[in-house]
Amino acid sequence: MKRIILVVSILFGGVFYASAQQISDNALGLRLGDNDGFGGEISYQHKLSPENRLEIDMGYRDHSNYNAFKLTGLYQWVWNIDGGFNWYAGFGAGIGSWSYDSDFVNVKDDGMFLNADGNVGIEYNFDVPFLISLDFRPEIGIIGDYGKDTDLDLALSVRYQF
Repeated sequence: MKRIILVVSILFGGVFYASAQQISDNALGLRLGDNDGFGGEISYQHKLSPENRLEIDMGYRDHSNYNAFKLTGLYQWVWNIDGGFNWYAGFGAGIGSWSYDSDFVNVKDDGMFLNADGNVGIEYNFDVPFLISLDFRPEIGIIGDYGKDTDLDLALSVRYQF
């Protein structure tokens, strides 16, 4: 609990001392990682202010016995480290559905889920319109069997800025 209070204090303290930096108005790309079994996700970022943005990620998984869909929305604060290097942190939620059907073991199951998400990462804005980032996204399941455990997701993203 002390760690959570410390992280939240640092996060909100940094908001008041954030220096201005250039974050792209819009960025579209791929977020590649485990993503709680989803693998790659389509990722979109939209600038809300010089220090804040909204990120929306959509994941879809289709397999012969299994399919799932997940939509995640995150509000992020962005701080400049040096030049094109930024770090960011935020919070949000994810919602989705899944279905499992196996004739081999005669199991059928499906449902919906809701996750509370955190996000912290580092990114680099190139002089060309590309952005690369590495982030950590813990997801805590609130509703549903699919996301009922805590998932600690590490992912690499590549986005085109426009």
